[in-house]
Amino acid sequence: MIERFVRRLLRARLLAVTVTGPSMEPSLRDGDRVLVMRRHPRRLVRGHVVVLGPDGDRRVPGTGPRGLLIKRIAAAPGDPVPPPLAARLGCPPGSTVPPGRLLVLGDNPPLSLDSRHFGYVAQERVVGVAVRSLRCLPAGG
Repeated sequence: MIERFVRRLLRARLLAVTVTGPSMEPSLRDGDRVLVMRRHPRRLVRGHVVVLGPDGDRRVPGTGPRGLLIKRIAAAPGDPVPPPLAARLGCPPGSTVPPGRLLVLGDNPPLSLDSRHFGYVAQERVVGVAVRSLRCLPAGG
């Protein structure tokens, strides 16, 4: 009984996802498993690695069967829009990220579809924050 309760509690708070593709290399590699803490969007800050749910019916190529993306927050609400993104988004210099929105980037820019391509992301799309890579160590080390 207690074991079942603990399992339910963990499933309500944690999620394990598999990284698909090279967009987050070298931090996360294709096939890595990542432990994600489901988190309320108000606690998101620049630098967090987040898992994003699908944007309605629109799917980003290479997102896997559940349509999830894993990216790093480049700017949270109220943060200045990074200059390279500001130019791409057509924002005037000194612009800040609007409330309820995020800018996200992959760690491997040439191979990442991110805010440089699709602009702001609604905070409510955040499924959770990555807390640990579950990458297996090579045999013998």
